[in-house]
Amino acid sequence: MARFITLASRDNPRIKLLAALAGNARARREYNQTLLDGVHLLDCALAAGVPLREVCVSESGRLRPEIAALLARLPDGLIPVCVPDALFARLSPVDTPTGILASIAPPAPVPAQAAQTSVVVLDAIQDPGNLGAILRTAAAAGIGAVWLTPGCAQVWAPKTLRAGMGAHFRLRISEQVDALASLADHGGRVVATGVGPSARVLFDVDLRGPLAWLFGAEGQGVSPALFARADEIVTIPMATGIESLNVAAAAAVCLFEQARQCRN
Repeated sequence: MARFITLASRDNPRIKLLAALAGNARARREYNQTLLDGVHLLDCALAAGVPLREVCVSESGRLRPEIAALLARLPDGLIPVCVPDALFARLSPVDTPTGILASIAPPAPVPAQAAQTSVVVLDAIQDPGNLGAILRTAAAAGIGAVWLTPGCAQVWAPKTLRAGMGAHFRLRISEQVDALASLADHGGRVVATGVGPSARVLFDVDLRGPLAWLFGAEGQGVSPALFARADEIVTIPMATGIESLNVAAAAAVCLFEQARQCRN
């Protein structure tokens, strides 16, 4: 039977740290830690060899078979904390607590490296849900690297991690990237979505080979200087009266069209 450390006070230092990590970006930066919520994210972290700092379960969660199985895989010496359900609900960053969460130190920053492979460049994507969804799509479409320019949402924030569904641990993520400088050495074409006289329908463009995809902020799109760097502007055809797609949806259409073409 798994051992637990039982805590019931929200004033306990370990509990106070978990609560701060759940809701405070400054605390996550100060302690260089973030929270993973739910069995799936913890499973992905363990599979990727990411060390867990603290594991916390609710009294009811510890009884669930999927959580019990995950706890059995924890490394020796990592004893999970068990707290009452009401206290766990205060720690969990989600409205419907999953019953288990863990703290980790985000992986060390990765420099943006030019390569003969495709890369996704995210320019000031400010919504963590969109950011995480794009990371999830990129991993599913076989993209290995994602570059984030300054102004993007915190990539290791709990909400971004939840939306990414484990994609963070499968991608080479670079933050605070000077995209124009990094693209200078990229070996492929640079592609952005947009409109204009030179824009072509996405499905008519040859997307095989290494590409650098540019996706911009929800309201403003890609910055003018970065947009001007694009070798190809593509549009996604839509029904009459629909002006645009959510950036995460647009990225999914583009990346899987590239994946489809590369399979043929």
